[in-house]
Amino acid sequence: MKTCMILIRSALFNIWSFGVSFALLLPATFVSLAMPHRMLDFTSFWARLVLAGLAPICGIRLVVTGRENLPVGGPALIASMHQSAFDTLVWMTLVPRCCYVLKRELLRVPLFGRLIPPSGMIAIDRSGGTQSLRALMREGVRAAAENRQIVIFPEGTRAAPGKVLPLQPGIAALAASTGLPVIPVITDSGLSWGRRAFRKQPGIIHIAIQPPLPPGLRRPDLMQRLEQIFHGRTPADRTDPVAGFVEQGGAERTDRTSG
Repeated sequence: MKTCMILIRSALFNIWSFGVSFALLLPATFVSLAMPHRMLDFTSFWARLVLAGLAPICGIRLVVTGRENLPVGGPALIASMHQSAFDTLVWMTLVPRCCYVLKRELLRVPLFGRLIPPSGMIAIDRSGGTQSLRALMREGVRAAAENRQIVIFPEGTRAAPGKVLPLQPGIAALAASTGLPVIPVITDSGLSWGRRAFRKQPGIIHIAIQPPLPPGLRRPDLMQRLEQIFHGRTPADRTDPVAGFVEQGGAERTDRTSG
C-alpha cells in the first residue's frame, strides 16, 4: 500500500510539473521576446512553482544549513554535489541571481531550454575541450560582473548517493578567471529524488553550504579540498553525505522551506 501511494504521488507530481511548464509556455515566449531582461525572474518563478508541489504532493521537504556562508547580494561561485534533477532547480529559489553552468544539450529541452539563453545561464559543450573551458571562463567573468551567483556541478553529471565521480576542471577554471572563493555544497537529494527515477520518496532533502575555500588556491589544492569535502567521509556516511555535517553542528542556523 505504501509503495502504491508513493507511485501515485510521484505520478501526480509529474503531472503538476509538466502542467506548470505547459501553462507557462506561452508567457515564457512572450517574456523572452518582449522583456528578455526579465527572463531570470521568470525562470525563478517557474522553478519555485514546480518545486512548490514537492511538499504537499510527495511529502518532500527541504532543509538548508550554512546560508551564512553565501555573500549577500554579490557574486558567488558555488560548487555543488549533483545527485538529482532537483539540484538543477533548487538554486533558482535559494539565491537572488542564479547562473547555472549546464550542458548545451539542455537547450533542446521543451520550455526549460527556451529559458536558458535569455536568462543568462552558461551552456557549455562538454566535448569541446580547451575551447569550452575558455568559453566557460569568459562567461564566468561576465556573470560575476553582473553580480550573479554561479552554480556549477564539479562532478559533471548526476551521481547516485555514495557513488564517487572524478571532479572536472571547470570549477578550477572559473575560480581562476573570476577570482571568487569557491563555496562547496553537499546534498543528499538523490535519496528522495533519484537519478532518472520516476519515484519520489517522502523525506527531507538536506543542502549543507560549507564555508568558502580561500581564493587563489592552486588548481591541485582546490581540487583536493573539494574532493575531500564531497567524498572524504566514511563509507557509512556516503549514503547520506549531509548527515555527519548536520550532526556535528556544522551550521549555527537551519533554514526550512518547502521545496
